[in-house]
Amino acid sequence: MAEEPLLIDIRDGVAWMTMNRPAVLNGLDRGLTMALWHGFEAVERDTTVRAIVLTGAGRAFCSGADLSLLKRLTESDGRPGDLVAAAIEAEFNPMMRALAALSKPVIAAVNGPAAGGGASLALACDIVIAARSSYFQLTFGPNLGIVPDLGGSWLFPRHGGRSRGLGMALTGDRLSGPDAADQGLIWECAYDDKLLERAGAIADRLAKGPTRAYDLIKQALRHSQTATLDEQLAEEREMQRTAGATADFAEGVAAFIEKRPAAFKGR
Repeated sequence: MAEEPLLIDIRDGVAWMTMNRPAVLNGLDRGLTMALWHGFEAVERDTTVRAIVLTGAGRAFCSGADLSLLKRLTESDGRPGDLVAAAIEAEFNPMMRALAALSKPVIAAVNGPAAGGGASLALACDIVIAARSSYFQLTFGPNLGIVPDLGGSWLFPRHGGRSRGLGMALTGDRLSGPDAADQGLIWECAYDDKLLERAGAIADRLAKGPTRAYDLIKQALRHSQTATLDEQLAEEREMQRTAGATADFAEGVAAFIEKRPAAFKGR
């Protein structure tokens, strides 16, 4: 029996999601893509999960679309462009939408190469921590003659700026984990043997936090990318109306006044 393409281990409020195709650098075939899509939906429904860590088995985070999938599409009797677009709409885009829709904080622990769609997958997470040996690479244009997908053309300019996004997309050059952290593309870089420990520490901290507020924070920052200042001020007012009615807000104020750690429940 083939191994499961995605492993999910839930403990202490954190869902550890591990892409499990190490022999092909966790390339995204239909099985892994569908497993991620439904896995994201499952951890969203699970009320015991309050934070998520996404990583890869073996020596890579994710190498993007599986080469066997690309080969099959280009060698088919149909029109390859139409087939690629159909696969994106049927599988890859729903997976990315499910990731973006998560109300819980998501940490990418990038343990090795994050290339092509794998780089997009990493940057779609809320906090990205990369191993020192890792790198990010947009292989679409210079290697394959196509454009970044899985949101890459949207994510990279917003994380690293237009010049960084265009440079990576046009040249296909690798950006090392340390350089990605230094340039603000990701949150931080960690020594390889400390990566999962560091990701776990942040996930544990977030899982004990006011997760209703975290959901609102994610929504607010997403909205801010297209809003005017006046629109964002109005958005913040309404979100504070919602957050101010939560039990976590009352607990946070009480804990601050009493000079003790807050015991947030995520409600």
